[in-house]
Amino acid sequence: MSSRRADRPPGGHASCESGTQPPSEEPPLRIATPRRYLMCPPAHFRVTYSINPWMDPTKPVDPALALFQWEDLRDRYRALGHTVEILDPVADLPDMVFAANGATVVDGLVLGARFANPERAAEAPAHLAWFREHGFTDAREPVHINEAEGDFAVTSNWILAGQGFRSSTLSHSEAQEFFGRPVIGLELTDPRYYHLDTALAVLDDTREEIMYYPGAFSPGSRSVLARLFPDALLATAEDAAALGLNAVSDGRNVLLPLTAGGLLAPLRERGFEPVPVDMSELHKAGGSVKCCTMELRPPAT
Repeated sequence: MSSRRADRPPGGHASCESGTQPPSEEPPLRIATPRRYLMCPPAHFRVTYSINPWMDPTKPVDPALALFQWEDLRDRYRALGHTVEILDPVADLPDMVFAANGATVVDGLVLGARFANPERAAEAPAHLAWFREHGFTDAREPVHINEAEGDFAVTSNWILAGQGFRSSTLSHSEAQEFFGRPVIGLELTDPRYYHLDTALAVLDDTREEIMYYPGAFSPGSRSVLARLFPDALLATAEDAAALGLNAVSDGRNVLLPLTAGGLLAPLRERGFEPVPVDMSELHKAGGSVKCCTMELRPPAT
């Protein structure tokens, strides 16, 4: 089964199947915009505990291969013209490679993370220290549990906020007050998709275009997504299980796991350029492209 477009809300026109554009429409011109990312090398990456269904401490991890795959992702960003900043890894924090969970940056404002699991708690102050050392003057430690860009997806109008497994619903109002953007809560119901960034990706933050897997969300949240994003690309169960939604887009180039092959053609039909990346070792901890990538969004101009 191929990926398809989201159904429109009542009163809309029927949508096209298989992710294609209507016959009379050409895909829009996609323009990549330079981004600034923060990444953390997997120097201490291991699976020594289990805090999501993907993690199995009995399955060995190849640290050299994990580093090779991470460096390949970093180099691809740089080859596309993006800036990659490096956060130094900390011993005994094997999941620190998943830099997206350490903070959310919108308009130059930094809202730190407060992790749900004690195994990751020490990552939060390490991230905030980096921001304060690198000129971010408004970096706030949160009151409520949130796992940053794991559960916050940013568009030009909204912040989409996951809930149900890792982040508190109280963090949504905290983020809205801090960033001054409307926060839309979305309930995750499948433990395999424990973070929003495993079930949804922003493809074009200016045009408000996303892709997501409906099966990861509650019925009410699916209705909200269909209303807000009637032309969203819907991923199949197979591509979601390959962590295909754990992707990063610069508005044109979409870096996503190599294993999510069913998303390639629908993305191209919409004018995007998919860039498959092998992140198989990081998948063993339930993370992929997006988990390894925090976006440092500059102040509004």
